Amino acid sequence: MSLRWHAALLDPATPGGWAVVHCQQQFLFDSNGVLFPRDWLKRLELPLLSEQGLGYFDGDAVFLFELDRPVAVPGASWQGLRQFMLHNDDRDLFRMLGYAAQIGTWATQHRFCGHCGARMQQHARERAMHCPDCGIHHYPRLSPSMIVLITRGDELLLARSPRFAPGVYSTLAGYVEPGESVEQCVEREVREEVGVSIHSPRYITSQGWPFPHSLMLGFHAEYAAGEIVPQPEEIEDARWFSIHRLPELPARQSIARYLIELYLARRLGRDDPVLPG
Repeated sequence: MSLRWHAALLDPATPGGWAVVHCQQQFLFDSNGVLFPRDWLKRLELPLLSEQGLGYFDGDAVFLFELDRPVAVPGASWQGLRQFMLHNDDRDLFRMLGYAAQIGTWATQHRFCGHCGARMQQHARERAMHCPDCGIHHYPRLSPSMIVLITRGDELLLARSPRFAPGVYSTLAGYVEPGESVEQCVEREVREEVGVSIHSPRYITSQGWPFPHSLMLGFHAEYAAGEIVPQPEEIEDARWFSIHRLPELPARQSIARYLIELYLARRLGRDDPVLPG
């Protein structure tokens, strides 16, 4: 458990503290980072949709300013969470920003009641949006998804999506469909994305994945049979890679990278890597 960051329900009426500013899956940052003095931000008259108390980072209260639209702030610019993940190894910071992104997305998408259409209100005692007209509560949502590393001895089956950075290959992933188990999802997604069959997948670990609100369940599976046939429009390329000759891999904070590094460590007799944040 991290000692630097922990989530907590903070009252926005609490004075002082720091704040992160989020809009459309991007965060405001300057030369000092992503944490801004909260009182200073309030003087800027930002187009604020919602203010949420997030928790504590290094012992200091941190709040989220969710904006209606990105605006220019002197000396600052906007950057996506993926860029932070690629260029910053601070796991605690990534966990905090990931949490902030999920809370911000939830707050933005639940401004109005999906049942009666009334404007929602923040609940004072729990992380929920409350409809004063029909009484419905909406809590932050998680979409369960799976990610799996497929291996064949000293080979890893890795693929790339057209959305990936140039040269990067990763493990396979997909969302769980209603009515299926996560294990069934693993087998279905592997079959759909690369056309091969696998032996029973084994659960490894999980990671909150804020793009925008997933809980990624990580698996390892041994190859069983079949030739690689990439799914059109979803998979740009997929192939077997030797553990001694791997392509460019996903960011170190990602569960995909952890699954790969864990297999390499155990195959090569190294110490296990650190779990993602």
